[in-house]
Amino acid sequence: MVEPDRDTKNAASRAREMFHHAVTAKEDRKLLARKQGDRGPWFWLGMFGLVGWSVAVPTFLGIALGIWLDRRFDGRTSWTLTMLFLGTAMGCWTAWYWIQRESQRR
Repeated sequence: MVEPDRDTKNAASRAREMFHHAVTAKEDRKLLARKQGDRGPWFWLGMFGLVGWSVAVPTFLGIALGIWLDRRFDGRTSWTLTMLFLGTAMGCWTAWYWIQRESQRR
């Protein structure tokens, strides 16, 4: 008669252990999700837009400044092309900065 009682205790012990493991795993997933924040499709679409605008805005500002400089100062140097290059370089650097910053947050 002692055998069934021992099996019941072992089964209860295993059940407690499995429950503890399941709760711990769920807690770990929740903490990780809170730490990372929302990384859904809208987040990545927003990041895509941020990278695009961080390249486009300095490029267009560089073009506008270059056109203004070309009209103001006559010369052999094409300020529009020069500022286009500098604006694009600055935009690419800004996009790289934002991507690196986001990569470090993960």
